[in-house]
Amino acid sequence: MMSKKTYDITIIGAGVVGMSVAMQLQKKYPHLKTCVLDKENAVAKHQTGHNSGVIHSGIYYKPGSLKAKNTQVGIKMLHDFCNEQNIKYETCGKLIVAIKNDELPGLDALYKRGIENGIKNLKILNKKEISKIEPHVTAVSAIHVPITGIIDYTEVTKAYKRVYEQHGGVVILNALVNQITKNNNQIEIKTPGYTIISKNLINCAGLYSDHIAKLAGTDPGLKIIPFRGEYYKLNAKKNNLVNHLIYPIPNPEFPFLGVHFTRMMDGVREVGPNAVFAFKREGYHKFSFSLKDTLENLTYPSFWKMGIKYWKMGLKELSMSLCKPLFLQAVREMIPDINLNDLTPSEAGVRAQALEPGGILVDDFRFVQSNNFLHVLNAPSPAATASLAIGKQILEKVEINFGLG
Repeated sequence: MMSKKTYDITIIGAGVVGMSVAMQLQKKYPHLKTCVLDKENAVAKHQTGHNSGVIHSGIYYKPGSLKAKNTQVGIKMLHDFCNEQNIKYETCGKLIVAIKNDELPGLDALYKRGIENGIKNLKILNKKEISKIEPHVTAVSAIHVPITGIIDYTEVTKAYKRVYEQHGGVVILNALVNQITKNNNQIEIKTPGYTIISKNLINCAGLYSDHIAKLAGTDPGLKIIPFRGEYYKLNAKKNNLVNHLIYPIPNPEFPFLGVHFTRMMDGVREVGPNAVFAFKREGYHKFSFSLKDTLENLTYPSFWKMGIKYWKMGLKELSMSLCKPLFLQAVREMIPDINLNDLTPSEAGVRAQALEPGGILVDDFRFVQSNNFLHVLNAPSPAATASLAIGKQILEKVEINFGLG
C-alpha cells in the first residue's frame, strides 16, 4: 500500500536553489511541515553538481535585472554562510581578456556595466600588467575582477540540506513526481513510493521545471531546452599556465560565456565549456539520446526559430564538440602554450535554457505563480552564486502567495 504523507509546503527539486529555499523557509517558519522531493538518490545531482564551481561577480548582467541584483546580494550571503559552516572557497579573481583590438569596445562596455552593477575594485589592465599576473595569456587588454571566486556547490547544497533537516525539514529522495492533482485546497503529489498531500508547492525542478508546471496545470509559457557544456581537464603539468579564472569577451547576443579557463577547488584547471544542443534533458554524454525529449523539442515551433537565429553559432559549437583540434583553436587564442595532448575530456554539464515563443532565449530568472503554486522556470547561472538571495526572494513571494505572513 502506498504511504501517504501530509505537509504544508512541498518543494520539488533538491538542487542548490531548491535546498536554499527549503532551508530559509524552514528556519523562518519552524512550525510548518515542509518537505523536499527529488528523483535522485542524493542532492545536487544535475545542474548544481555539474557546474564549474564559480562564484560569479555579476559583471555580465543587465543592470537592474534579477540576475544583477541577486548576484551582488548573493555573494555576501554565500560567503557568510560558508564561513559559518566551514565550507572552503577561494576568492582567486578573474581576467576577462580582449584578444584582438576590435574587442576593445566590448571590453570597455563590459567594464562600464560592471561599474553600474556596483562591482568594486574592477581594473582595466594593459598587456604589461596582464603579463605580470598571467604571463602565458595572449591579450591586448583585460578586466581584472578580483571578487570572482571558486567553490564546490555540491558541498554548499549538502550544507543547506543539513541545516534544513536540523530545523525539522524532510528530504525524500528517489521520489520521481509523476502526477500532481489539486482537489479543493489540497495538492496531491504522486511518486512511486509515496502520495504527498500538500497545501502548497514550490517547483525548483531545473531541467524538468516546465514539465512539473504542466503537471500542476500551469502553462509555463516557455520550454526548457537542454544545452550540454563539455569540458576538458588541463594536464597538471600545465597548471602553472592558469593562475586566475580566464574568460574571453562574451557574444552579447548569445547567453553563454564562451570557452574559458577555470580553477577548481581540487587544484584541477578545467577548460570549457562549449554549448551544444543536447538530445536528452540529462544528456551528459556526447551521444546521449532520448527520442521523447528530442521530439518534444523538434515539434516546438520556437525551437526552429531559435535555430534560424543562431545557426552559425550552433554550427561552430557543434564543430568544436566533434573536433577536438577546433576546440583547441579557441583555447590557444588565449593561451598558445597548450597542446592537444594537454587536454583530457572531463565531466559535462547540461544547462536548462528557457525558450519563449518567437525563439527568444530567456536571459533572466523567471517565476510563475498561481494559487498555492510557485514555479521557478528559469534559474541559469549565476543561480548557484545567488542561491541564498534567490531563495530569499522566492520566500518573500510565497509568504504573500501562500498567506504565511
